[in-house]
Amino acid sequence: MIRPFFISIALVLTFAVSPLCRGALAAEHEVVNGIAAIVNGDVITYSQVRELVEPREKLLRSQFQGEELMAKIKEVRLAALKDLIDRRLIVQFFNKEGFQIPDHFVDTEIDEVIHESFGGDRNTFIKTLQAQNFTLGEFKKMEKEKMMVQAMRAKNAKPTTIIPPAKVDEYYHQHRDQFSSKEEVKLRMIMIPGNDPGTTPASQKALAEEILGKLTHGAEFDGMARIYSEDSTRDLGGDWGWVERKTLAAPLEQAVFNLSNGKVSKIVELGGNYYILKVEDRRGGALRPLAEVRAEIQKKLEQEEAQRVQERWLTSLRQKAYIKTF
Repeated sequence: MIRPFFISIALVLTFAVSPLCRGALAAEHEVVNGIAAIVNGDVITYSQVRELVEPREKLLRSQFQGEELMAKIKEVRLAALKDLIDRRLIVQFFNKEGFQIPDHFVDTEIDEVIHESFGGDRNTFIKTLQAQNFTLGEFKKMEKEKMMVQAMRAKNAKPTTIIPPAKVDEYYHQHRDQFSSKEEVKLRMIMIPGNDPGTTPASQKALAEEILGKLTHGAEFDGMARIYSEDSTRDLGGDWGWVERKTLAAPLEQAVFNLSNGKVSKIVELGGNYYILKVEDRRGGALRPLAEVRAEIQKKLEQEEAQRVQERWLTSLRQKAYIKTF
């Protein structure tokens, strides 16, 4: 498979729109090409931005249309422009500091591309470049700049502080749901509408109370559901199968997940209707012990800190630079 680089000159995008770029890109039909931004004298064009987001735009066009599509396209192009500006700043910093990437490193990377994506066929590789209007020299330059960006991002994303154990403990206790298996209950439900034709809310509530009384005295829940329920699962005896949290409306969820296995709820009134619920079984909800997930949390917090360190570094580059968007 051809590497994504041949489809677009994109590195990984960070889809967070910066005020720096706001208003910089109009809808696609308004600008064919031109200067999108100037970064310390280096020019970024609209065509570069569009090349960067082309795969993302194809996906958006399959999901949205009209004004919503235009808004989504503008959003990803703004994000792409911000990313291109940051890359240009990083390359400029690399060169200013006198860092070097030996040519044989770039040649080795290109040989790897040819081996992985073209089965070692250099002629096919060159023809693919030409078909996408790239020369070998241009591709080498892009690969070299990619390596510069990767090296500088890695160098300037090293946290200056060690994550203390107390921070790991705090994260664990504040995000217990992330370390718990999904909690589910096997649910049956009877729903009595409050405004059924020919009835009154009072009579319907009385009916719900009558049904609950029968259930309390041993009536089978599925049988009562088949007779009285107006829920879509009536013919299934009110069987909702396995239901996880955040599936039901809050009052129903609270009632259900507070029930023990085999127990029937009190009448829950919601939206003018009356509900009776039964939990037949439950599974999940077990919390993984801290000792088991400590390394996982440590790594996550280190990555977040590295991202903050890198963003502070990029912010300092932006503040020292001349950047103009159009």
